[in-house]
Amino acid sequence: MKSILIISGLPRSGTSMMMRMIDAAEIPILMDNIRKADDDNLKGYYEFERVKKLVTDREWLPQAEGKAVKVISWLLKYLPDNYKYKVIFMRREINEILASQRKMMERRGEKDDNIPDEKMAEQYNLHLEQMDTWMKAQSNIESIYVNYNDTLKNPKETASRISDFLDLKLDIKKMAETVDISLYRQRR
Repeated sequence: MKSILIISGLPRSGTSMMMRMIDAAEIPILMDNIRKADDDNLKGYYEFERVKKLVTDREWLPQAEGKAVKVISWLLKYLPDNYKYKVIFMRREINEILASQRKMMERRGEKDDNIPDEKMAEQYNLHLEQMDTWMKAQSNIESIYVNYNDTLKNPKETASRISDFLDLKLDIKKMAETVDISLYRQRR
């Protein structure tokens, strides 16, 4: 059984950046290009729309074997245990995630949820702790945490860590070249 490479994390945590790095490493990606690049993600989202229905739709998983697919952190627990997964879990400063989400909502004309950043940060941190505990308890999941902010500073180091984690000889230079510091717009 081939494993499935999962790129995960909170929304706006750098999952698309990691997918670009994986793409540059010439690892096949499961995506459908339904969600197009926009002002919030200038180089694309690298998403496969059916992933959003993982709670009820798992029929697509055989297509993901031997490939990378992006799965938001809240959906990880719905991955069936009859597959092996390698998870690259993106982490980013929570305040930057919140700023990026608010900016995206603003651009789309969506209403502010009026939940204070402190409350959202608390909820996100609790979710991240729960996901860490859950992943460690899964015998079919190997995971690595990658910090978005650190990757921006030293993309070659991150690419090297990913190569080691996947136990593949990846093109570190090519992966690192995909990291575009000009896209780092929400800083706090």
